[in-house]
Amino acid sequence: MDIIVALKQVPDVGAGIAINDEGTDLARDRLGFVTNPFDEWALEEALLLKDMTDGWVTVVSLDDPGIDHALYRALALGADHAVKLVGTGPAWIDSHRRAGIMASWIREQLYDLILSGVQAPDDLDGQLPALLAAGLGHPFASVVVAVEVTETGLIATQEFGGGRVGRIELALPAVLGIQGSLRDPRYVSDMRIRLASMGGGIEEVRSDGETGVPTAGSGLSVRRVFTPEASRRAVMLPASPHEAADAILGLLRERGLIA
Repeated sequence: MDIIVALKQVPDVGAGIAINDEGTDLARDRLGFVTNPFDEWALEEALLLKDMTDGWVTVVSLDDPGIDHALYRALALGADHAVKLVGTGPAWIDSHRRAGIMASWIREQLYDLILSGVQAPDDLDGQLPALLAAGLGHPFASVVVAVEVTETGLIATQEFGGGRVGRIELALPAVLGIQGSLRDPRYVSDMRIRLASMGGGIEEVRSDGETGVPTAGSGLSVRRVFTPEASRRAVMLPASPHEAADAILGLLRERGLIA
């Protein structure tokens, strides 16, 4: 089975965030970047499928900040080929345009399955895998947590809200939005990543940024971005359970929530 995994770099919110001077977006030139955690799950699922089917895994990304390290890491983990689409324009591109650019490259490749993280922390719209499927004309499933290969295609296990689980059968080629995997993403040492980088294993493919499919973008306009505003509304409760209960009842009565 030939599998393509779409990777994306996202701001490292754990290291803190900064907002641009206009207050309309993150100050991406002042942030660190990491691989989208959901894409790491997608890569793990691809590597599991590779082991089960004697397959081939290709990872692909746009020229995101720090993407070289992510691609070398994927190679060190067991991916067979890494592709970086360069010349695509601004460092940050919305899901619609990103999907269109990737689809233009993917449709020229040989593949059976395309995997992507179900969403990314910097957009949370969960649209990339769905847009890839629409642009390429393939069946699609999202919130996937396990994949089983069958003689006629695959069965994807999906995890929905409230703990509900569903199974859906799809013909190949198909696109899946991966939410989790049967196994946690595997670890790879810095030494193996450095060895992968010494091999020069990233193929750079120049793109003019054209999507190859009609797209009007997300249709969203961000008017303001801001950090949570501080307040002084926190109330410290007494340590004694009885005193704490009395204090909570007093607060509820004060706000008119109980008589």
